[in-house]
Amino acid sequence: MTAGTLRRATAAGWEERVRAAVRSLDGPDVVVAVSRDGERLVHSGGHGPARHADRERLRYEIGSASKTYTVLLLAALAHAGRVGAHDPVTAHLPPLRPDPHRDAITLTHLATHTSGLPRLPHDAEFLRRAVPAWRTNPYADYGTGHLLDAFARARVRHRPGSRWWYSNFGGALLGQALARTTATSYADLLTDHVLGPLGLGNTGLHPGTSGRDAVGHRRDGTTPVPPLVMRGFAPAGAVRATPHDLLTFLEAHVAPERTPLTAALREVTRPVLRRGLRPRQTHTLTWFRDGEVFYHPGATPGLEAFLGFHRATRTAVAVLAARSWSRRSSLGLTGYALLTEADG
Repeated sequence: MTAGTLRRATAAGWEERVRAAVRSLDGPDVVVAVSRDGERLVHSGGHGPARHADRERLRYEIGSASKTYTVLLLAALAHAGRVGAHDPVTAHLPPLRPDPHRDAITLTHLATHTSGLPRLPHDAEFLRRAVPAWRTNPYADYGTGHLLDAFARARVRHRPGSRWWYSNFGGALLGQALARTTATSYADLLTDHVLGPLGLGNTGLHPGTSGRDAVGHRRDGTTPVPPLVMRGFAPAGAVRATPHDLLTFLEAHVAPERTPLTAALREVTRPVLRRGLRPRQTHTLTWFRDGEVFYHPGATPGLEAFLGFHRATRTAVAVLAARSWSRRSSLGLTGYALLTEADG
């Protein structure tokens, strides 16, 4: 078999893998996007009315995978000398009454989910504003002021830096602290230091005009969910992007030397702590890592996403579905399998 024949056979094999991944998933709109050494395959399906080309142009909410953008922003600002990665978060917020545990929380603790903060605020305002709309748009009425008030009253669960505990609260607080210390809105800060430099023109934080964004659905796949509005929690989960922009973002992590954010991209993939029982399971500044696979899942009330990359094989994968997550969902496993298959 000649080298050209081998490349064509490999490409055909990957084409079928991606198509099979689409067929294995359910939802009105499903997209599987793969980049291998810069060559892209994007296929879509689903039982909704959109055509393949239309689905490629839609922006999809990626939920908690948005934190990878926020932490890359932290790394970029730290590299530029605008903040210190190990600064106390209180140094970048309005004055608070002294508290030894809360005052010990650093920006890196927030990024790595080791701050000791709970997953979500436990204050009365969060219960009143977010919980009643939990299955549709829980954060739409919870602003930055509410978030900062909740932090002022928060009880730290354990000594900062001593334990890993996933926290949307911490992720949101990180982005808002960066915005406050630079006197710039989080949206503008992200655009100026991450989206712009990486050429992500089809990525944003706010719902677009009709027809620009994928419509989310409940688990039944037929009941629509309104576009997500995150307000104070935007840094923890507001990013929405097209499949091609997601691949561009992931390709930047595969080959950081080809981007203007080389140092920051290398910093966010550096192992920081062990997570789980196996030695291969670690957590970088923002990514989950299992061996050579870096990944981050995400979900909103109406959409589910998986982002991942494998540097050794120069492979990036984004898997998206316009229906809410359930415990039976195989979307994350599908994305992870595509990355591990690339190792074979």
